[in-house]
Amino acid sequence: MHFSAVGRCGCVMQDKTYSPIHVIGGGLAGSEAAWQIAQAGIPVILHEMRGVRGTDAHQGESLAELVCSNSFRSDDATANAVGVIHAEMRLAGSLIMACADRHKVPAGSALAVDRDGFAEAVTAELEAHPLVTIVREEISGLPPQDWDNTIIATGPLTSPALAASIQAETGEDALAFFDAIAPILHRDSINMDICWYQSRYDKVGPGGNGKDYINCPMDEAQYHAFIDALIAGDTVGFKEWEGTPYFDGCLPIEIMAERGRETLRHGPMKPMGLTNAHNPTVKAYAVVQLRQDNALGTLYNMVGFQTKLKYGTQADIFRMIPGLENAEFARLGGLHRNTYIDSPRLLDPSLRLKSRPSVRFAGQITGCEGYVESASIGLLTGRFASAERKGEPVSLPPATTALGSLLSHITGGHLSTDEEPGKRSFQPMNINFGLFPELAPGSIVRPEGLKRFRGKDKTIMKRQLMAQRALTDCAAWLGVPAPVFAQVEADGDGGEAASSAA
Repeated sequence: MHFSAVGRCGCVMQDKTYSPIHVIGGGLAGSEAAWQIAQAGIPVILHEMRGVRGTDAHQGESLAELVCSNSFRSDDATANAVGVIHAEMRLAGSLIMACADRHKVPAGSALAVDRDGFAEAVTAELEAHPLVTIVREEISGLPPQDWDNTIIATGPLTSPALAASIQAETGEDALAFFDAIAPILHRDSINMDICWYQSRYDKVGPGGNGKDYINCPMDEAQYHAFIDALIAGDTVGFKEWEGTPYFDGCLPIEIMAERGRETLRHGPMKPMGLTNAHNPTVKAYAVVQLRQDNALGTLYNMVGFQTKLKYGTQADIFRMIPGLENAEFARLGGLHRNTYIDSPRLLDPSLRLKSRPSVRFAGQITGCEGYVESASIGLLTGRFASAERKGEPVSLPPATTALGSLLSHITGGHLSTDEEPGKRSFQPMNINFGLFPELAPGSIVRPEGLKRFRGKDKTIMKRQLMAQRALTDCAAWLGVPAPVFAQVEADGDGGEAASSAA
């Protein structure tokens, strides 16, 4: 296929011929990847099995069909990480965001869409693009060798045949079919006047120092109140096609509580080998342990606390734990069908399969969670694959951006557990400020004339500054004009400061 490329100066460059890039999967990630490739002047063949073979969750044949909520969550780019990734994707010419903006419906500060109009718009744009070919077929195995540049974006409902091929290539333990997730908290919301650092029996594991966990103590009355709340809590049921994937190595915390009041105290909440640094003479009746979840040390997960409790119920019950009264959750727990690979082990920084670099992965199958997160990884793979096809260097987004921080988490920012060799620990994640690098020391200062500058004010200002840094750095990476920001201010009353990005 031939095309005439137009340079930034407006002059027509010499015609070039490029062989097509193949994208497998026409969901949010695959559609965005195909668009980015075509917009870069590279022909793309998008393979989508719906129309030939359905899935258990999809209803139609449109590309980018939304199978659950119609919400893309917060669109606030001033102090919300989801809004920041929206804004970065818009800067990068995202098809998914353009179609979402055209088909939005009232949803307050969130971006929600008319699901049918949105999917139809994405499909129409890709069908009309002269460099996009859509092929309705099932790809039942890894691509043939002559597909020298391929993106697999088949999502959490990857067909069994393709999933088996991926598993054969990557190893038996490298592909998960159910997502058992424990809640993950922001480190700076944990009350260290109550909690303390210590590994059980002060054990020093690989890379550890004997103080690798944050410990939250409970007395007997607190423990039994907690058990009562777990047993009484509302849970989310499985969808009919998911089955019930309970197995003893990964039982929901509330199911363990139902099996006996002392079960948790002899399982993930056992107090043995731990001494409360704040009160060494009093033995805790039970202890909840938190383990560092990312290399930055900004996120901690609740060890053994995978759950089917509803989100609001989770937050209320887990804030009963001493030291977590004001906990802020980067994500809450869950247990559901979700096919994804062990990306930190299998993928390189540009999302190529290490064992077969001609293949990239994108979207939820890489271990991100959420519509926009999936689409954003599709956006990145499309840009990476295009650069590679043109013989240009692959440019990774800065780690300070939402795109870069999510990419870093997927490809290496997550910490594995060394105490349980062979056990999977990498889990899907939504975008959140806990994935972003910390601000430079001294960045957060009390505004002149403000008498009260409390913890909530500092958190708001921190998020605003992170958002501004992210969008400025993203614009520089993309080579587009930087957004204009209003001055960051704290209001002194814990309310949201007045700051906006143009």
